[in-house]
Amino acid sequence: MTDAIHCLLVDDKPLALDILTDYVAKVPFLQLAGSSENPLEALNWVGERRVDLIFLDIQMPQLTGLQFLQALDRRAQVVLTTAYAEYALAGFEHDVIDYLLKPIPFERFYQAAQKAQRRLRPAPADPARPHLFVKTEHRMQRINLAEVLYLEGLQNYVLIHTTTEKVIARQTLNSLEASLPAADFVRVHKSFIVALAHIHTVERSRIFMQTGADNSPVIPVGDTYRSAFYGRL
Repeated sequence: MTDAIHCLLVDDKPLALDILTDYVAKVPFLQLAGSSENPLEALNWVGERRVDLIFLDIQMPQLTGLQFLQALDRRAQVVLTTAYAEYALAGFEHDVIDYLLKPIPFERFYQAAQKAQRRLRPAPADPARPHLFVKTEHRMQRINLAEVLYLEGLQNYVLIHTTTEKVIARQTLNSLEASLPAADFVRVHKSFIVALAHIHTVERSRIFMQTGADNSPVIPVGDTYRSAFYGRL
């Protein structure tokens, strides 16, 4: 695959490398360039081989992931992988693509890979779509995207909350997510997607939406999505 993203895996734990290697093999647009338990060796590889993307652990002997980032000098993009949430801010200050908390589910890994693909292999720009059509009980209904506050997944359908109405779409949240402009909407929970333009405040793991009403909706932020959400903010 000529346009594949060449990945380097860096982690001092062999089991973590085995899991990431398996994940990379499942993603069609990723290609494994190498893996290493030694961060110093990995730094040399970046200079000697084609490496587009590095999945990088933080807590390692000899050289921490943050020290690795400083030495890397932006020769490749980075996704941090760690069991420690407290390094998220420092990671995003280095403009990492994503921050994955161990144990990493494949779904979350795939989301990070898609973000890397959008940055490294951007698609040609399309005119922004101001609306989309969704399947309701008996018809296709037009939804103006500027009016969408958030989407709530409820088993096999989605409740779309807008500034003027609530629409029940006979679709899954995953299928609707693929139709939304990524620049304007973000998944924050397995059951919720929010419009960035309508966020009023964020308090720990809760999002307060800006609706103009006294009882503004409160959206939970799931642990799996927290680091990516704060990165978007």
